[in-house]
Amino acid sequence: MQKQSLLRKYIIKLLPILILVAVAVVSCKKHEQYPIEPVIEFMSIDKIPNSGNVDDKAFLVINFTDGDGDIGLALEDTMPPHNPGNEYYYNYYINYFEKLNDTFVKVDLPFTFHVRIPFIEESLAERGVKGEIKVELFINNINSTADSIRFDLQIIDRAFHKSNIITTPSIYVKKK
Repeated sequence: MQKQSLLRKYIIKLLPILILVAVAVVSCKKHEQYPIEPVIEFMSIDKIPNSGNVDDKAFLVINFTDGDGDIGLALEDTMPPHNPGNEYYYNYYINYFEKLNDTFVKVDLPFTFHVRIPFIEESLAERGVKGEIKVELFINNINSTADSIRFDLQIIDRAFHKSNIITTPSIYVKKK
């Protein structure tokens, strides 16, 4: 009986210390670290048919990471090298391809799919940042009979580090 009583007192004294150690171990969990170059990963493309049941638009979703969190441009970032017409005006490059004779060929359209990712405050992302980017795209080139398309994607951070280039799967576009 005395042994059980001593053991119980010992456990009662030791329990708070064990709980503190467990909390300390859990709260000391390291933050994920990412390379300073952005890294992107294709997640999905969801087609949006119009009222005539023709594939008209799509939502394209990618995940990204950036080790120093310098992703995005502010609306007022329009001075060189971020001025219109410059290579770095956009920071998310979306290149359009159509399948012609069993080969995907880059097609230059009269508009661009490239977009500007909004500014992410570095102080909020000083340990790196990860997130999701979702853009809406027109996918039905009415001047083409091609019914299979794909996109090549790349992002660039404010230090001009370029991400990997990823290619979406082939996308069937219902024309009529």
